[in-house]
Amino acid sequence: MAVNLVSLIMQFLTPDMIGRIASALGLDRNNTQTAIGAAVPGLLAGLCGVATQPGGAQKLVEAARQQTGALGSFAKMVGDSGQSSLIEKGSQLLSSLLGGRDQTALAGAIGKYAGLGQSASGSLLGMLAPIVMGTIGQQQGTRSLDAGAITSLLSSQKDNIVAALPAGFANLLGGTGLLDSLGGAARTATAAASQTARVTTSAARAVGDTGRRAAVSLNWLYWLIPLLAILAVLIYLFAKPAEQVAQQGVTAVQGLTVGGLDIGKQVTDSISNLRTTLAGITDASSAQAALPKLREVTAQIDRVDGLLGQLSPEQRKVLAGVVNPLMPSLNQLFDKVLAIPGVAELLKPTIDALRAKLTLLTA
Repeated sequence: MAVNLVSLIMQFLTPDMIGRIASALGLDRNNTQTAIGAAVPGLLAGLCGVATQPGGAQKLVEAARQQTGALGSFAKMVGDSGQSSLIEKGSQLLSSLLGGRDQTALAGAIGKYAGLGQSASGSLLGMLAPIVMGTIGQQQGTRSLDAGAITSLLSSQKDNIVAALPAGFANLLGGTGLLDSLGGAARTATAAASQTARVTTSAARAVGDTGRRAAVSLNWLYWLIPLLAILAVLIYLFAKPAEQVAQQGVTAVQGLTVGGLDIGKQVTDSISNLRTTLAGITDASSAQAALPKLREVTAQIDRVDGLLGQLSPEQRKVLAGVVNPLMPSLNQLFDKVLAIPGVAELLKPTIDALRAKLTLLTA
């Protein structure tokens, strides 16, 4: 079976381990999970770039050899007296590989994406660096660990890395150069995220333009001769439902922001990403690769669930009106994926949790 470094690393970072990391750093568990879901492919993307630089592959070999025992000792050091040393050495390791500029850019993008400060995301990267390099070293084995082998391994991971990069996070990294080594697939992912934002803006403008044109038309029809009065009434009656729908859309966008989080956008983006991820699952291998993204969506929906108590009954109704129509097709996708041989054992706990969290939004 083909190696997938993202999946191997995320298998090590179990929910319990993520909880311990969050507690050790004094961070929210969901934010930490979101940050890790972005940081792991982000780090691997950066290392792919290092491998293409003169002498970079050999640096990676030496770093991987130094971290051969990291996976075995990591759990003992989290939350212990050795934690500060772990973070410091991990940060120094990243600085030697990525350079200070790229390390800072990666930490800043993770912080913005997951709602963490620069310092917290930097500490998290320091913790994750030994895990990433330890996994690479473990996969290669100390005897076969050389510059050519590690370059080949990282080159083979580009598609897996691009697939694991959250769309919003890829957009944040778009101008840093950290994704350049991944080639056209990464540029396509970044462009898609930007295009989505542009389409959303254009749609909002179109709604506004339509409203203004409708207002002008109704005003003109109002002054027509009595013979056209019936036509004016008919136009008014047919246009009113569209006007109400547009107004409801505007109200939903403006009224579902709580604690700085645009809940409406978060939910629709999360469900869109969920559909895409589920559609890409065709066997046990692709299910394993999809697990980090499913966990990320779960964390995003869970964050929204935690804010439901701050919504008014009217806002809850609007949110339910967005999610309810989508649930039948989502449940069909869930069932279709779980019916694939070997997938239920990997994904059923995560999918069951997702169903429950999405159901809360429909109440």
